[in-house]
Amino acid sequence: MPSLTVDARFCGPPGYANGGYLAGLMASHATVRVRIRLERPIPLDVPLELAAHADGGLELTRDGATLARALPAADFDLEVPEPPSYLAALEASRHFIGFANHLIPDCFVCGTHRARGDGLRVFAGRWGGDNRVAAPWVADTGLSDGDGKVRPEFISAALDCPGAFAARDDMVPMLLGEFTVHVDRRVHVDEPCVVVGWRIGANGRKYEVGTALFDEDGELCARARAMWIELRRER
Repeated sequence: MPSLTVDARFCGPPGYANGGYLAGLMASHATVRVRIRLERPIPLDVPLELAAHADGGLELTRDGATLARALPAADFDLEVPEPPSYLAALEASRHFIGFANHLIPDCFVCGTHRARGDGLRVFAGRWGGDNRVAAPWVADTGLSDGDGKVRPEFISAALDCPGAFAARDDMVPMLLGEFTVHVDRRVHVDEPCVVVGWRIGANGRKYEVGTALFDEDGELCARARAMWIELRRER
């Protein structure tokens, strides 16, 4: 298996990879559907070792330490809500909590410091109650291999951060623990899409969420299930 390096552009927390992007990148090397388990922060701009297991899973390591695992996930059950219209998602994004108080303003997916054509700028705001969020998203041509469609790892990234804002709306520090993505079909660049997120459940510091991506016709194109973990607060 080849080594894997995450470019500094695709950061989440300062100095580390965005979890959704990393999950999509690992999944692209798997021969089966996988659930990505992030065990340590993923460093940027350094070669990482990617090893395949007999069951189709993968293990990402550096200097012998496991950073992430791709575990076979044959079943993927996720009930997806009906999406809002693009205009309704645009209105919801105006209430994105990160505009007033963002813990990671340079995040590749939801960072408010990232310019168009650099970050994804997926700003998910409250929509419809019940711990749901929505955002518009128009992918630029730089997210394609030249075939006019968005690469799977960027779709995976777009489905990451909205889940955190569906889990909680108060910017409590959290990290992505597990992520399973299913891409039904890739959306086109320059297509006005909608991303939604919703909370499935909570148990202590753990929050289970779902996210989904819809094309300009309101058709479901990708969905993800994630576990976010609230960091322990210092005394």
